Amino acid sequence: MIMEKISKSQIKLVRSLQMKKFRDETGLFVAEGEKCVEELRKGFEVEYYIQTADADRPATPDRTQTGLRPDRVLLATPKEIEQMSGLRTPQGIVGVFKKRPIEDWRLKIEDIILVLDGVQDPGNLGTIIRTCDWFGVHEIVCSKDTADCYNPKVVQATMGALARVRIHYTDLVEWLSREEKVRIYGTLLEGENMYEVLGNGGLINGDASLNGGLMPQVIIMGNEGNGISAEVRKLITHPIRIPSYPQNGASEVVESLNVSIATAIVLAEFRRQE
Repeated sequence: MIMEKISKSQIKLVRSLQMKKFRDETGLFVAEGEKCVEELRKGFEVEYYIQTADADRPATPDRTQTGLRPDRVLLATPKEIEQMSGLRTPQGIVGVFKKRPIEDWRLKIEDIILVLDGVQDPGNLGTIIRTCDWFGVHEIVCSKDTADCYNPKVVQATMGALARVRIHYTDLVEWLSREEKVRIYGTLLEGENMYEVLGNGGLINGDASLNGGLMPQVIIMGNEGNGISAEVRKLITHPIRIPSYPQNGASEVVESLNVSIATAIVLAEFRRQE
């Protein structure tokens, strides 16, 4: 393992990774905080690891059993960490990781796959990724205008779940159109009551149950302000909504739920039905 003083060019590089342009050019992304960095090391190759020179913790903790211990540890002053940090309160530990390679993929839908159509808030995307990790949803398919999963705000919000949930970006209409025998659920204000649709063990119009594995499930969540786009709506086979209480309409104050909260409620119900 090599330990060396961080250079000005390396500081500049880490700072540049706050911007998508440079993340795309370099194939790198950044994470901060010991817990987040350690979790990400389980699923991503480490470029280098940065810590304060006077840190009271080892650069490669003994508890890491991933085989991804970095070969290079860069030592920085607290001021240099602050210059590189995107957090209001820097945590003294920074990891620079290599993004996963872009694959020519055709995702085989076997379980639940979450689809995000135009979810643009990094905090929402990060929370959704973390929620998917909790509920055992390992694949998320995103429209091309969904927030970048390597945005530092997204990475921090996932708390390391990004290492276990794969994120794909594609043309949703093209991808959904070529999938056969797939139930496509979409959350719409005019959809049917989710609990009534998914009641009775998940049976819908006599087709396969959620637990039967005969028919894969796609769940689409839409943009924070506009919901699911018109083109994608046409492909929904089962429009659903989370009912408000009392069930005589949405609150006069709150028109809709935050998309990350709505995702958690929907995934919880799908898993409960299993």
